[in-house]
Amino acid sequence: MKYLHSMLRITNIEESLDFFCNKFGLVERRRHDYEEGRFTLIFLSAQDDEGPEVELTYNWDGDSIGESSRNFGHLAYEVSNIYEICDRLMKKGVTINRPPRDGRMAFIKSPDNISIELLQRGESLPLAEPWLSMSNSGSW
Repeated sequence: MKYLHSMLRITNIEESLDFFCNKFGLVERRRHDYEEGRFTLIFLSAQDDEGPEVELTYNWDGDSIGESSRNFGHLAYEVSNIYEICDRLMKKGVTINRPPRDGRMAFIKSPDNISIELLQRGESLPLAEPWLSMSNSGSW
């Protein structure tokens, strides 16, 4: 058995790709439009990752995702420097919902309210500002 991907429903392709690719740093690997079924599948993965992917599913006639996708839980990504990625994301307009106050873990959300956990590779980084005194923002 081999784990392949997680599927996320999205409501806007451009907005979702801007978030996942331009801001978060994933790479679009392939895209399939299904005219008869009226939907598009877009597969993304980390730059150097040949493993599991995120499948973005866009239904051409709309989709009632609802206000919260918390029942899904979250996606999790290991990062080489959690402070650097959170700083880069903030500079691109992404809210850090749960800052990495512990030098180890942070949460952000996609435009469709999907929680994404960022985990520091290896040991936690030394505690540092501005993260140490930054408050949570919304839910995560």
